Amino acid sequence: MAETVRLTSLAHGGGCGCKLAPAVLRDIMARMPAAAAFPDLMVGTESSDDAAVWRLNDAQALVATTDFFMPVVDDPFDFGRIAATNALSDVYAMGGTPILALAIVGMPVAKLEPDVIGRILAGGASVCAAAGVPVAGGHSIDSVEPIYGLVALGLVHPDRVLTNRGGQAGDVLILSKPLGVGVLSAAFKQEKLDAAGYDAMIAATTQLNVLGRELPGVAGVHAVTDVTGFGLIGHALEMAEGAGLAAEIRADAPALLPGVEAFLRSGVRTGASGRNWASYGDRVREPSDFPDWRRDLLTDPQTSGGLLIAAAPEAAEAVLAAARGLGFREAAVVGRLAALEPGQAPEVRLA
Repeated sequence: MAETVRLTSLAHGGGCGCKLAPAVLRDIMARMPAAAAFPDLMVGTESSDDAAVWRLNDAQALVATTDFFMPVVDDPFDFGRIAATNALSDVYAMGGTPILALAIVGMPVAKLEPDVIGRILAGGASVCAAAGVPVAGGHSIDSVEPIYGLVALGLVHPDRVLTNRGGQAGDVLILSKPLGVGVLSAAFKQEKLDAAGYDAMIAATTQLNVLGRELPGVAGVHAVTDVTGFGLIGHALEMAEGAGLAAEIRADAPALLPGVEAFLRSGVRTGASGRNWASYGDRVREPSDFPDWRRDLLTDPQTSGGLLIAAAPEAAEAVLAAARGLGFREAAVVGRLAALEPGQAPEVRLA
């Protein structure tokens, strides 16, 4: 058993690129029974939101989510950090503060030394400690591929819950992190990513989305979601569907991680990018001369990506100031929400 085995070599995919394609997930979720019999369930499966929310009392609601995936990098500690950051993001995206985590662990124990598995868990625990969250238990199995993630629980005031459904026509769309995690992870697997690119990817994917817990206090913030496996277009489309609007995205507006454009232009991309486009491309309007590499960027799966925030135009500067004050220096306005014509279905429009 060799400790030098590449974690990514043990998995058929990595990070949020492992998610089921949006079209497949929609078909599965359409068969889920309705939860209308539970009046305290404030957010359930009906809206493709980031977490479930259950009203505990007049002052507290429980935010509950789970997220796990296969390795996106080979360093065990970094893998654990990325997976934990990604899982906690769902709580922040609902406006909540994490309070407790449980570990989800599936490892090929015949192929990995216990020390390697231990370092994955230690990486996740380090992120939870930084967030003020104990890893209070969990569950582990012997699996074919390495899997790690968290059940994450948090609290939010029932009147301060943020969802992906509250956007209003005229809202600006703000993205808190740069794009390109999937591209850099593909370059890493192809051994094309240099040390500076790797460091940039790790810095982005381990930056906790603590901005989310501040947003309920910013007047004019109407909707929030985190951008992960479905790419910016996919998650913007969910926000548009939730509000019954169109999401207009300026393709050149999002910040990019270093080297991403060059990699895309040279053909480096993930398979999940194509699966994403196949799932929702028929609901996207793009210029006839729209470059393929930009489409692949906007469908690129973002492991532990940033928050997409819909806010009134007059609130944009307050949101950007809050983001930059918390270290999200590349937060930017990337588009807007627009009204639809009568009978028109929600869509994404690229420019």
